[in-house]
Amino acid sequence: MNNKDDINKVVLAYSGGLDTSIILKWLEETYQCEVVTFTADLGQGEEIEPARIKAEAMGVKEIYIEDLREEFVADYVFPMFRANALYEGEYLLGTSIARPLIAKRLVEIAAETGADAVSHGATGKGNDQVRFELGAYALNPDIAIIAPWREWDLGSRQSLLDYAEKHGIPVEMKRGTKSPYSMDANLLHISFEGGPLEDPWNEPASEMWRWTVSPEQAPNEATYLDLTYQKGDIVAIDGKAMSPATVLTELNRIGGANGVGRTDIVENRYVGMKSRGAYETPGGTIMLKAHRAIESITLDGGTAHLKDELMPRYAEIVYNGFWFSPEREMLQVAIDHSQIKVNGRVRVRLYKGNVEIVGRESDDTLFDEAIATFEEDDGAYNQADAEGFIKLNALRLRTIARRNARSEETT
Repeated sequence: MNNKDDINKVVLAYSGGLDTSIILKWLEETYQCEVVTFTADLGQGEEIEPARIKAEAMGVKEIYIEDLREEFVADYVFPMFRANALYEGEYLLGTSIARPLIAKRLVEIAAETGADAVSHGATGKGNDQVRFELGAYALNPDIAIIAPWREWDLGSRQSLLDYAEKHGIPVEMKRGTKSPYSMDANLLHISFEGGPLEDPWNEPASEMWRWTVSPEQAPNEATYLDLTYQKGDIVAIDGKAMSPATVLTELNRIGGANGVGRTDIVENRYVGMKSRGAYETPGGTIMLKAHRAIESITLDGGTAHLKDELMPRYAEIVYNGFWFSPEREMLQVAIDHSQIKVNGRVRVRLYKGNVEIVGRESDDTLFDEAIATFEEDDGAYNQADAEGFIKLNALRLRTIARRNARSEETT
């Protein structure tokens, strides 16, 4: 709990929705402080200017609305995909990778505005509180952090609505049935939690999905894409140069239209509980498959295998909120070094939810057809050399077998 007398100004991560609007008023009332709002556009697909209008209506004097899509993809998503990061073998870390950038801007805006603290709307049960706060402390060890969900007594949606009514906070009543899911979106993915998904036996309803058509409804003709890589990053699609955010936006569009990128998993949260979530990550699903394909011809076996050994640790670091930690930065240096020659083109075939690699080429390829051929080669590989190689590798196995045979003879 922070000393309320030390808090005069707070920077709030503000969406403009009910929860963060209540937090805004609660901060003013509880801490008797000025609130600065920060709203980030990370490609969530929703208009963010209404957040400015609502903040102004609530009397906020300093309002930050920022388009961070290019920075998000170039400095966070792309570096993570160079590592081929998958948490627990399935999760492409769409929510996890967005939090460090938000934390970074919260701390920077606090410095710019002379604020004493930052605040967020993450609950006390989830991973996001950890990610926001670890990021903030890594960048400013002395920053004060206010997490209202860990302090207030507004424990139900009805109590939030009552608070909003009492303080004149407008509650948007959208037409139609409210979604039963808790959703979070950015350029990398959209996530769904809660509601019917809390029973891991329940199949996600078909109407839940937002970005992807069902594989059954996807086109009957395959879609082909040519992806151009430079140092491990996609820089062009079908020969057209694109910025990082444009690349991901286009892959989301094309992948979603072909039913690519749906995942339904139960994951282990850093705070100790299991959580069931459904995710749509069409562009990321294509990127992961294609990146491994270009690496397959440009990385030597030792480097590729070491990367695969390091990847689960890297993914766990990102998932748990340690993006700004020295261990992540250390691993990133090694990963980025491995990508110097990861250049070339990958041809991808998308068909009814599937991503297939159908071609790969590179001026930096290590694939030598003269050596790999099943036809007569030019002498680059002497097959007779394999005998000694096999016998040397079999030495310990043969020694063990002889020992075991001796033991059986004496029993």
